[in-house]
Amino acid sequence: MFKSTAKRARKSIIAIWVVSCIIMIPQAIVMECSSLLPELTNKTRLFTVCDEHWGAEIYPKVYHTGFFIVTYFAPLCLMVLAYIQIFHKLWCQQIPGNTSVIQRNWRTFQCAAPGSGESARVRTGTVTAEIKQIRARRKTARMLMVVLFVFALCYLPISVLNIMKRVFGTFKNTTDRETIYAWFTFSHWLIYANSAANPIIYNFLSGKFREEFKSAFSCTCCEERQDDNIRTRTRVNRESRKSMSTQVNNVDNLSQLSDQIV
Repeated sequence: MFKSTAKRARKSIIAIWVVSCIIMIPQAIVMECSSLLPELTNKTRLFTVCDEHWGAEIYPKVYHTGFFIVTYFAPLCLMVLAYIQIFHKLWCQQIPGNTSVIQRNWRTFQCAAPGSGESARVRTGTVTAEIKQIRARRKTARMLMVVLFVFALCYLPISVLNIMKRVFGTFKNTTDRETIYAWFTFSHWLIYANSAANPIIYNFLSGKFREEFKSAFSCTCCEERQDDNIRTRTRVNRESRKSMSTQVNNVDNLSQLSDQIV
C-alpha cells in the first residue's frame, strides 16, 4: 500500500544525512592528534595518529555499543525480517487471480468442452504469462537476498573490530600494530565496496535497472530512437495486458459455463 514518490525520496535522503551527521558529532569532538613518540613531535609527523580521547572509559563503551546497534545490528535485523517476508511473498505465494485458479478449474472445462482450439490457445497464453511473471518475481527475490548478504558481509568486520577495540580494549597491549592497522584499513575498504557493489548487483539481477541505466547514460543522438522503442514497448505491453485480461475473463466465463453444464 506504500506509494513511493520523489518528494518522499527527498525527505528520506535528507533524514538519512541528518541522522548520520548527528551520530558522528561525538567522534568529531573527541578525535585528537597525538604522537606515538613524543620526542619526535617537532621533527616528524610520521608517528602522529588521530584517535579518540574520551573523558572516562565508560563513554566510549556506551557510544560504540549504541553505534554498533544503530548502524549494523538494528538495520540488519530489520532487513532480515522485511526481506524474509518479501522473499516469501515473491517466491512461495501465488498471486490472487493467477492461472493457478484457472488450472484448478481446467479439468472441468476440458470435460465440458473437449477439442476447443481457442481454449488451448487461451490456456497456453495465460500459463506462459504466469511463468514469465514467476521468473521475474524470483529474480527480484534473489536480488534482495544477495543485497542483504553483501551488506551483512561488508559491514561485519568493521563492526566487530570497533567493538573489540572500543568496548573490550582488545588491542591496547598488542605489539603487532601493522596487522591491526591493515585489518582496520581492509574493513573500511569493505564498507565503500558495499556501496559500489549494489549497482553491480542490480545490473546483473534486474533487467529494468539495466534498461534505466542505459537510458540515463545514452547519448543525445539516440534519444529519439529510445523514445520510439519506449513507446513501442509501452504499446505492446498495454496490448498484451488487454489480451491477458480478455483471455482470463474468457476462461473464467467458460469455467462458469462448464460448472453450469456439469
